[in-house]
Amino acid sequence: MIEMKNISKAFDRFEAVKNASLTIQKGSIYGLIGSNGAGKTTLIKLLAGIYQADNGVVRIDGEAVYENEVIKQKLFYIPDQPYFLNHYTAKQMARFYKSIYPSWSDQRFLTLADHLGLDINKKIHTFSKGWQRQAAFILALSAKPEFLILDEPLDGLDPVARKKVKNLLIQDVADREMTILISSHNLRELEDICDHIGIIHNGEVLIEKELDELKSDVHKIQVAFRNGLPDPFLKGQKVLHTEKRGSIYLYIVKGHEDEIVKQIRQAEPVIFDLLPLTLEEIFIYEMGDYGYAIQNVIVE
Repeated sequence: MIEMKNISKAFDRFEAVKNASLTIQKGSIYGLIGSNGAGKTTLIKLLAGIYQADNGVVRIDGEAVYENEVIKQKLFYIPDQPYFLNHYTAKQMARFYKSIYPSWSDQRFLTLADHLGLDINKKIHTFSKGWQRQAAFILALSAKPEFLILDEPLDGLDPVARKKVKNLLIQDVADREMTILISSHNLRELEDICDHIGIIHNGEVLIEKELDELKSDVHKIQVAFRNGLPDPFLKGQKVLHTEKRGSIYLYIVKGHEDEIVKQIRQAEPVIFDLLPLTLEEIFIYEMGDYGYAIQNVIVE
């Protein structure tokens, strides 16, 4: 299990992470999302033991991460720009990681390279961005880590490669209970793979929930009435967004679905639809609730 409790980290006078706490259970795929400059990469580097927190504690399996060689042998971090030793081939990088990770599997390295079509004898710096990213995944999964930390992991991959990599990640979670933290701006990708979501803004972790719970708490509603909108309507409900399209009203409402539906039906609408929300839409409206609003959002 990964635990971060009351963590703060500043660079000169800029506080990148402020009193942040999060928990990631074993075998979970946790998606970390947030606004630009929210502190996602700083948080990830704290979890990976690259940065030392100014305050608070970062623990993996109950042990502090920073300068802990035993814990770091269980952890693999792929940054947004994967790093490889200069002029090394994938095969040479494999030998390097084999010397670091006791759980390294040569057989898995060869199998994954063959599955993804990677030339292990070619120097990695000559690869395209997408192939470098695939090489990083092959090396990471061959190390068989217990904890995998990913920053913008699918950036630069074509759709087929994305699908293959996501399947490999899901397989390792299912087979070995590997724990994954993914930070990405591509919320549609996270929605496909993650079971828990954390939202960070201005260095603070604002929300931490199971994805299904997060979706069940915010609702998109379309209504129309024969004689115009009744007054009052949705009184006492937390309305995050309102929009009018002709005679149709669109509402984004946060709260218990049963209560909201009951209140709407009592108003006797001639049209009433409860529509699914994507993670991207939930993020937009949740962030608006914290002052990071987007105006005139059109949700089709």
